[in-house]
Amino acid sequence: MSAGPALVSILRQGDTLVASIHTALDDSEMIRFQNDLVHQIGEHRARGVIIDVAALDVLDSFGSRTLRTIAEMARLRGATTVIVGIQPDVAYAMVQLGMGRMGAHTALDLEEGLAYLSSMRNRRRRAAP
Repeated sequence: MSAGPALVSILRQGDTLVASIHTALDDSEMIRFQNDLVHQIGEHRARGVIIDVAALDVLDSFGSRTLRTIAEMARLRGATTVIVGIQPDVAYAMVQLGMGRMGAHTALDLEEGLAYLSSMRNRRRRAAP
């Protein structure tokens, strides 16, 4: 019997982890994703994390809160988080429900997320003595 399609994939690209959520996750799956991602930040010494939510057509308050928690945990481990791919309907619903503050940077898509992390790295290099 096959395990079925992956709900989430986490790929390493240099010092960045790209985590794509492929389908809506229940609360326990969201917590498992959080734990896996935070563990991999340390394992791979990641400096950037991109969470792609483009496949989600809904994001409930628990999911939104978990993404904020992931961003804060990543920050404490030395990584910058960018959430990409928030669908227009999801953004509208989040603002209407008072969940508009993600606690992480956001970008339109993966390309913009990678560009943001690259600009942050360049800014840090220029600021370093």
